[in-house]
Amino acid sequence: MTIFDDIGLALIKQLSPEAAHTATIKALKIGLASKAKILDEELAALLRTNLPISGLELPNPLGIAAGFDKNAEAFIPSLNMGCGFVECGTVTPKSQPGNPKPRLFRLKEDQAVINRMGFNNEGLEPFVRRLKNGVKGAGIVGANVGANKTSVGAKRVEDYVDGIKSVWEHCSYVTLNISSPNTPGLRGLQNKSDLQELLASASRAIGEQQDATQIERPVFLKIAPDIDDEAIADIVDAVLEARGLTGIIVSNTTIDRPETLKSQHASQAGGLSGKPLFEKSTIVLGKVARRVDGRLDIIGVGGVHDAQSAYKKIRAGAHCFQLYSSLVYGGAPLIPAILEGVGNLLKADGFSQISDAVGADL
Repeated sequence: MTIFDDIGLALIKQLSPEAAHTATIKALKIGLASKAKILDEELAALLRTNLPISGLELPNPLGIAAGFDKNAEAFIPSLNMGCGFVECGTVTPKSQPGNPKPRLFRLKEDQAVINRMGFNNEGLEPFVRRLKNGVKGAGIVGANVGANKTSVGAKRVEDYVDGIKSVWEHCSYVTLNISSPNTPGLRGLQNKSDLQELLASASRAIGEQQDATQIERPVFLKIAPDIDDEAIADIVDAVLEARGLTGIIVSNTTIDRPETLKSQHASQAGGLSGKPLFEKSTIVLGKVARRVDGRLDIIGVGGVHDAQSAYKKIRAGAHCFQLYSSLVYGGAPLIPAILEGVGNLLKADGFSQISDAVGADL
């Protein structure tokens, strides 16, 4: 039995959401994971993905979003399930427990999740050690870095710089997470002046690391979906002006609560993810893609739950996409199902490679 077959998934759903997540990571670590279904050669060729600005070559466009493997414990078995890439974190310089429990809620009727975890993680030292011991030859593994809850002002910016420098040599790309709603004040970094200050410091750190190591790494900024057109323009322009930034991840969870939500947990505080986030995040994705106009790579995340939703992310301007919440309900079989479905949708629309479909709806 694997953790993601019908029996394993049914058993783990009997646990509380956070206990289920912990059990899943432990099960992956000891080898109780589904093995990747081999795609036929035609689909595999169609799904090979290039991020042109970042220079990343992915075997396929499906990634696991940050939040699943916070402490870089299970990225190898996650890749072995057939993912094109995995993003670990969010990691902060110092370990921190996160917010009080309960802080993770399943909205089963809505195929959604609300979390207010608060960047709970073990800190950079064990995170980097695990990456160093396991990443080489494993595949594309990103490191998502953030700031400690107790860090404010200039110290908060220093946390991102520490994260960049610590993970630089041991990951495939770096993500700056300024969009979690669960660390007080963090989303304020999306304001124009604060963002420019952060990115100026990040750019210096990137340049220093490039010079010291002779290694270049793609660097992404992860943004919230709860932003207006002016903020989108300010963020995109700031990223374009910053040295070393190669892309944007759209988007994190939302603090909005759609009227369509049915679950008794709908009023819980925190970030909402899953199917109800899809439309909002994809609208913001399209607006970002239009502003970017091919000058940055875009990773689409938020509400991906099947092949059609994944394909819409691509057509809205994403070069690749990530998921997490849908795995809570569908398990690992979603991975090959989505990949096969996206490949078939590409073929049906007459595309010979996935890059031809990027931004097709813009």
